[in-house]
Amino acid sequence: MSNPIEAVQSKPVEVVVGDKGVERAIKHLKRKMAAEGILRELKRRRHYMKPSVKRRKKESEAARRRRKREKQILGGPMQKGNDRNERGGREGGKPGEGNERS
Repeated sequence: MSNPIEAVQSKPVEVVVGDKGVERAIKHLKRKMAAEGILRELKRRRHYMKPSVKRRKKESEAARRRRKREKQILGGPMQKGNDRNERGGREGGKPGEGNERS
């Protein structure tokens, strides 16, 4: 039984080098490869990932996409005061770090 991912055949990515030069053709090639997901696939296949790790990663990616989608639906841009940087960074901290008043 073969792996269904390996069995997928698609047309090769090709770029015609015209009169605009090789640099332009390289940019087009990189764009096409990114759109096809070739670079992501290469990075993914560089190292073996155990099935249990693969499953956890897949679940966490799905959760991340779900949170992102919910955030877009609920709020859009963040409201003022929700950002940590607007409060001056970290609140609280250890005693003696200069946040207490005397």
